[in-house]
Amino acid sequence: MQQNELQQILTDFAADRLALLERHEAGARVVSHYDFNNTYQYVISREETHLTWLQSALAELGVAPPKASSTMAVPAAAAKRVKGDGATAFRDILEDDARTLGEFVKGWRPRMAAMTHARHRIMLDVVLGESREHQRLFEQAAAGFEDVLGRRTADAVRRGSVLPARWME
Repeated sequence: MQQNELQQILTDFAADRLALLERHEAGARVVSHYDFNNTYQYVISREETHLTWLQSALAELGVAPPKASSTMAVPAAAAKRVKGDGATAFRDILEDDARTLGEFVKGWRPRMAAMTHARHRIMLDVVLGESREHQRLFEQAAAGFEDVLGRRTADAVRRGSVLPARWME
């Protein structure tokens, strides 16, 4: 694999990864259900790590980090949120995130498999593997499973929601 081909693959991959990160950040601002929002925070944290790896790989090749490949809109949340069933209000958003992650993995597996640069191929494989795991997390949340990231203490009451923006002075 020529260096310019490697640069192009890493640049395109990073641009697609950044588009997904921005989409998940937008989704987190809409999904106020506490447990589902925690899922977004976990996924976003890992995606930021992925982008750090990609930026380092691109810097080694003398390439600047790309802009997001596209802007992905967040499906409209249900206008009236159903009390006691947060999954209903956010199902479309969570399903869309699962779908887009699935498309990302499906689209990149063949391109990544053709890479001959072992270190970068393994890095992309790890990113795709974690993306597949994130897809599974969003699928579980869309199905209404609130304990996506772990079980609550017995008899712990679920209440409250997450605000769309952090409070600032």
